[in-house]
Amino acid sequence: MAINELEAQSFHWLVNMLESVEVGLVVLDLEFRVQAWNGFMENHSGITASKIRNRVLFEVFPDIPEAWLTRKVDAVALLNTRAFTSWEQRPYLFRFRNTRPITGTEDYMFQNLTVSPLSGTTGQVEKVCLMVYDVTDIATGKRALERANEQLAKLSMTDRLTSLLNRGTWENLVDAEFERYRRYNQATSLVMFDIDFFKKVNDSYGHLAGDVVIKHTATTAKSVLRQSDSIGRYGGEEFGIILPETDAEGARVICERIRESIENSIVQTAAAPIRYTVSVGISQLSDTAKSYMEWMQQADEALYAAKKGGRNRVIVFE
Repeated sequence: MAINELEAQSFHWLVNMLESVEVGLVVLDLEFRVQAWNGFMENHSGITASKIRNRVLFEVFPDIPEAWLTRKVDAVALLNTRAFTSWEQRPYLFRFRNTRPITGTEDYMFQNLTVSPLSGTTGQVEKVCLMVYDVTDIATGKRALERANEQLAKLSMTDRLTSLLNRGTWENLVDAEFERYRRYNQATSLVMFDIDFFKKVNDSYGHLAGDVVIKHTATTAKSVLRQSDSIGRYGGEEFGIILPETDAEGARVICERIRESIENSIVQTAAAPIRYTVSVGISQLSDTAKSYMEWMQQADEALYAAKKGGRNRVIVFE
C-alpha cells in the first residue's frame, strides 16, 4: 500500500472517529466562523455541518454569551493554552434539549467545555477547538443529592407536625438575639405561649384532633407575625416567639391579635368542631437577664402568671 493511500486511510479513520465520538467538536477561526462541526453537534442542534460552515457562531446561536466566550477564546489564543469550564460555573454553552430518558427531569443538557488552541505551520494560533461534553447524568445526580441534603438539613431544623422551627433551632436563635441585644441594646421581646387545657382536648377528642389543634395554633400565630419574627414549637402544646426590635407594649399588641384570633376560631376535626384558647407570657429583654436562659425563664414566669390568672390572657413579665 502506497504512503499516500495509508495517509488517506488514516485521515478517513480520524474523520469517522470525530463524527461518531460522543463529544461535541467545534472548530472556530478567530472571527468565530465555524470551520468544523461534528456529528454530535449535528444531532443535538439539528444543524448540519454544511449549513453552518463559515457562519459566525453567535449569529446561529444568539443565546450564547458572546462577551464571555470572546474573552475565553481571546485568552486561549493569546496564551496558547487550554481553558476549561465546568457545568457548575456555567450550566451549558449550547442550549441543547436534554434527550436522556434517565435524566429527563432536566430541560437542558448540562455541559463541560474545553477550549483548545490550534496552531498553524508558523506556530501562531489560527483557530480554536471547542470540546463539548454531555455531563447531564453527573450534574443531575449531584443536584439531586444537594436537594436531598438541603431537605435533610431543613428537616433537622423544623418540627414535622407544624413545620415551625424545632426547639433546638429556635433556642439557638434566642441565644443569638440575646447576644445581639448585648451588642446593640435594641428593644427585643420574647414570647412563650401554650394551649389552655390541651390535655382535655386529647382526652375528649383523641390525639389526632389534638394534632389538628396544634397545627391550627402554629398557622394562626405565624399569619399574624412579621417576616423578621421567629416562631418555634418549644414542645408539646407550647410555642415560643422572638420579636426583634419590639418592646413589651408592641409585643402585647401582637400577642393579643394571636390570642383573639384563636379564641374566635373554630377548628374542624374528624372528631368534632373544637374551640380553645391560649395563654401568653412576654418578657422584654433587659439587663436583669444575665443569659438567654434567664430571659426564657422570665417569659415562662409570665406565662405561668397568665395561667394562674385565669388563662386566655396575655401577661408581661414585671
